[in-house]
Amino acid sequence: MKVGGVAVNRIEHWEFADDDPDDQRVREASYETTSVYGFGHPLYYDNVIRTLRGECEPETDGREGLRSLEILIASYLSARDHRRVALPLLY
Repeated sequence: MKVGGVAVNRIEHWEFADDDPDDQRVREASYETTSVYGFGHPLYYDNVIRTLRGECEPETDGREGLRSLEILIASYLSARDHRRVALPLLY
């Protein structure tokens, strides 16, 4: 997997040993933006505020947030050490 773009908004390479039904959705996830923040933050913050007000359910939870963080950490380790990093990370 290789993600690029000014706001990590472009999937540049997506290849795994096994196919997944969501693979096509990921390939279509790239978008254009002029901001390094992309478009995700306002939607995220809106959901947090609306959830705290009791107006909706959270779109993600802490466990999913940790999975995203794990991918970022693995990406940094891979770049730093010039090696493949397997998920899940072993702590």
